[in-house]
Amino acid sequence: MISLRPMARTGLAALSGVFLLAAAPSALAADGTPDKAAVLANYSDIALAGYQDALAAAKTLDEATDALIADPSYATLKAARDAWRAARPSYQETEAFRFGNPIVDDWEGRVNAWPLDEGLIDYVAGTYGTESDANNLYTANVIANPSITIGGETIDASTITPELLQDKLQEAGGVEANVATGYHAVEFLLWGQDLNGTDAGAGERPHTDFVSGDDCTGGNCDRRGQYLDAATDLLVTDLEEMVGNWDEDGAARKALLDSPENGISAILTGMGSLSYGELAGERMKLGLLLHDPEEEHDCFSDNTHISHLHDAIGIRNVYTGRYERTDGTIVEGPSVSDLVAASAPEIDEELRAKLDATVSAMETMAKAAKDGEAYDQQIGEGNDEGNARVQAAIDGLVDQTRAIERAVAALDLGNVSIEGSDSLDNVNAVFQ
Repeated sequence: MISLRPMARTGLAALSGVFLLAAAPSALAADGTPDKAAVLANYSDIALAGYQDALAAAKTLDEATDALIADPSYATLKAARDAWRAARPSYQETEAFRFGNPIVDDWEGRVNAWPLDEGLIDYVAGTYGTESDANNLYTANVIANPSITIGGETIDASTITPELLQDKLQEAGGVEANVATGYHAVEFLLWGQDLNGTDAGAGERPHTDFVSGDDCTGGNCDRRGQYLDAATDLLVTDLEEMVGNWDEDGAARKALLDSPENGISAILTGMGSLSYGELAGERMKLGLLLHDPEEEHDCFSDNTHISHLHDAIGIRNVYTGRYERTDGTIVEGPSVSDLVAASAPEIDEELRAKLDATVSAMETMAKAAKDGEAYDQQIGEGNDEGNARVQAAIDGLVDQTRAIERAVAALDLGNVSIEGSDSLDNVNAVFQ
């Protein structure tokens, strides 16, 4: 049975191109059909390679932010921003491992949680407001305050450490928008708020926000550097943990291979939920309905078009069983596509075509951004052409989800549950 569940919003180095492989089972079962264990082994190898690539890019980002903190300048800030952008594609392609793998789901909020109330972290513009009924820490500004109160407890924040961010501030008070760690906290520290609405322009934090002494802008420059250092160090540590989970003896790999039938369901659950509830619904349709740049995924850097494109590529990767690493080498093997083709070749052909069509629609959206019309401009009210471009990508995601459901039926899987979204399933609720 396929069911739609409402979506809750949240939102090792590459070893020179070598990654660890589990002992490869035969690609064919005794009856000549693709072997599910072989499919899951290849899926796990792709996960391992993807997280290794993400880790390598995060280490480069960590080095670039260290250089910024040590010698703040226009050049070192630009290099850190470039490193952040370069880190996004490989990580976003791993998001297809979410939703079906509990180990990934339990961990993901530490590295890519979104959206965030940035006033928890640092100074914000007056237009941000001073309080929120939903969040007592809406403008806590940890960087400016050596102690803060959370749930009646006074927290010592005199030194900003990875432990403070992860153990005390991340989702503090049980509020999901209190995002203190991960890519988007680092993004905010590098760009600052994007105050341009749906007009052109991203965040414009100056490099002098990291300069010590009298030339410091924004106040508390040393503590801002401490926060950035802690957040990037923690990002590396978290990705090292996930690489270990997909290693030869890793817990995530083992959980799949211990139950091949459930493992195939996990792959299709991840594909469908990322396609539909998360990407088409929460990350794209909601912002388009509201014409609200605050609903943009990479809202400080105007990098959203890249993140959405690589989410779509990641979904296609896990279905086809093929991943191109950042160094150009290819990881590929038996796939869910092979399983579907053996049972219903017409459905496999349809799903492959729809995955390609979605990637193409995302590329069109990304090209417009590269040509000067950022994603937040494309979703702006009155921008009919931009809105249509985004809607075409949403439609592609919805269409491919319908084909994923047909693939589930062709494989006779009874435990696939695809996440839903009010933005797609109950639009009236969005405006209440």
